[in-house]
Amino acid sequence: MIRRVPHASHWGSYTVLVEDNQIVGVEPLDIDPDPSPIIHSVADWAKPERRVLRPMVREGWLKAHEKGVFEGRGAGRGEDRFLALPWDEAEELVAGEIRRVIKDHGNDSIFAGSYGWTSSGRFHHAPSNLKRLLNLVGGYTGHVDTYSIAAGPVILRHTLGSDAACGGYANSLDSIAEHTKTLVVFGALTPRTAQIEAGGLGTHKLETHLRRIVERGVKVILISPSRDDLPHWVNADWWPIRPNTDTALCLGLAGEILAAGRHDAEFLNRCTSGADSYLSYLRGEADGQVKNARWAAEITGIGPGRIAALARAMVDTRSMITMSWSLQRAHHGEQPYWAALGLASVIGQIGLPGGGVGFGYSSLGGVGTHLNIGRSPAFSHGHKPNKAFIPVARITDLLENPGGSFTYEGQEYTYPDTRLVWWAGGNPYHHHQDLNRLDAAWKRPETIIVQDPMFTATVRRGDIILPATTSLERNDIGGNRRSDLVVAMGKCIEPLGEARSDHEIARAIAARLGVEEAFTEGRDEMGWIRHMYEGTRADAKARFGQEMPEFEEFWAKGWAQMPVKRMHSYLAEFREDPEGHRLETESGKIVLGSQMLADRQYADCPAHPTWLPPAEWLGAAAEDQLHLISNQPLGRLHSQLETADYSRSEKRHGREQARMHPDEAKKRGIADGNTVKVSSARGACYATATLTPTVARGVLVLPTGSWFTPGPDGVELSGNPNVLTPDIPTSALGQGCSAHTCLVRVEKVTGEIPDSDAVYMGSLQAPMAAE
Repeated sequence: MIRRVPHASHWGSYTVLVEDNQIVGVEPLDIDPDPSPIIHSVADWAKPERRVLRPMVREGWLKAHEKGVFEGRGAGRGEDRFLALPWDEAEELVAGEIRRVIKDHGNDSIFAGSYGWTSSGRFHHAPSNLKRLLNLVGGYTGHVDTYSIAAGPVILRHTLGSDAACGGYANSLDSIAEHTKTLVVFGALTPRTAQIEAGGLGTHKLETHLRRIVERGVKVILISPSRDDLPHWVNADWWPIRPNTDTALCLGLAGEILAAGRHDAEFLNRCTSGADSYLSYLRGEADGQVKNARWAAEITGIGPGRIAALARAMVDTRSMITMSWSLQRAHHGEQPYWAALGLASVIGQIGLPGGGVGFGYSSLGGVGTHLNIGRSPAFSHGHKPNKAFIPVARITDLLENPGGSFTYEGQEYTYPDTRLVWWAGGNPYHHHQDLNRLDAAWKRPETIIVQDPMFTATVRRGDIILPATTSLERNDIGGNRRSDLVVAMGKCIEPLGEARSDHEIARAIAARLGVEEAFTEGRDEMGWIRHMYEGTRADAKARFGQEMPEFEEFWAKGWAQMPVKRMHSYLAEFREDPEGHRLETESGKIVLGSQMLADRQYADCPAHPTWLPPAEWLGAAAEDQLHLISNQPLGRLHSQLETADYSRSEKRHGREQARMHPDEAKKRGIADGNTVKVSSARGACYATATLTPTVARGVLVLPTGSWFTPGPDGVELSGNPNVLTPDIPTSALGQGCSAHTCLVRVEKVTGEIPDSDAVYMGSLQAPMAAE
């Protein structure tokens, strides 16, 4: 008999069909107009081949531990075999290391890594459970921001008073679809990335809004190195810009408007601060260089006539600027966001329906599509007793430079001396840059605990390994502040091997540390899920008068509607009354010239929006170099479900596709389907060449997420672009990652290359055999 179990993942909500503890099918939610095909891959989580099935300890670490040796005991990470352990011994090893490090070095020396993409469930959210546990014993060093978006929120918090404009609360897409006449898309507006949402998604609505935009005849300009960053049926005007030069284009557009005397001086005077320094920069009064269409054309590769015409159209019509999260993942990544805000301020349509600027549309599926105004379910971390943190992308710096200093949001801090890392529910060997540098730094801590369902490259490089269940093997609740639904996630199958839920792992160790009662508050799994739902339900009733179903009805149906706002115009109240609705900025207004940054005098983040050439870009490239874009793949999320059928269908010859323009391939003697070696100053990987005119000349597109698999010669075999990307901060202000600032060389490869899957699975034979 087939059981039908409501469930959810980062790709949406659906029903899992289960028979005899086996998943036999997946059906999308019937109210979802555009469900993601990735949901049909989730059955791969139940396959044991790459699962961690038992607690384990690395043999070399255990020997050093028994001898009380701490210096150099990480040297064998990634090479030693693992020994299987009973759960009680694994728990005591973990608890003992926590006690030791706190006693000898303090809580700041514990780094609690990851931000939890393993599951959309909010109760078994791995980092939340880990951080709640560690907060009860004195705290930990954590991170701020994410690899997806860091520099952008930092500059917007300073210039707009919050990061709401890049978190899904700028103009809603339904408002843009109804009111905008000229839509300028910097980066992407694509269902490829809109398949996904952290914490799950009820319905996918991006395509619905894009169809309405087409129906209304909105003029759409796509400014991106890849034509595939907007569906072809939108029929946009494609401007194949040089990567990392969007700031110059925004400045050139603003300069054209200013020179023509068509800027909205009243809006600038009433709603912004520091505009004088910004406008002076546009006029070239300080550096002698007027920022106009001709100047921007030299930098961006876009014709000056096109730029001048767009500047006129953006003032003549209701215009909206959208800018992807990807643009701020680059050297000086704060600048495109600030320059777009400056351009929108010069035009003066901020706060009007369908006008102004917003960030991150389609970067995740809920951004701008569902303005959830209710309280989403969440498992509390509790109070963090200590203050230690790092910007998320500075993990290698933390490990390499204990006691060193770093700046963030205008303040100076110190890197703690990290002795213990506990990484739960994430894979830095996917999302970090310059993986070869990370691999060397990863050997420095005394102990690394990794908690994960899958035998990732991070697990392979751990000391104590804790096998976690996938969401399919436990009950949970899905939902987030950008989802229109809260979703029941029923247990579909029994746990594989000896895997335990993330909450049960943390609970057992909390018991050994004497904080179990505070950790659980007397609730079991279903008690917590009910408690979290009831908090959401009570909030909907109290603040919005919305009646959500009783828990039993919700759990049986599988979902409940959240309170959402439609036709939202960002900063409408501020525009109407700037004094009555002051922003949380240094001036209470939109900041176009920053006193704080003027005081700090950061060379890489000046006091107003500025064009700064990045460390690597086509304007300073050798003739044989291409600019690498490492985008989100179509068939998976990050490195999850990388070997499922849909993900494999997007590969060629078992490797990632490196997409390039036919003219660039011809220069290098590369034919479609050839194996190529892609190399940078950091490392090299193999991929398969795919030739397409939808990629701009001078650009190579290689998606993220293949499992890090170094070959015998040190060249990464699967096509992981993060062996190529530089591990440098966006600036001293934001400290975000600069993944999209990367020049590479591409060459045709002849001869046999080892199969990446075979090599990876072979690397697991010794540790898994020891089980």
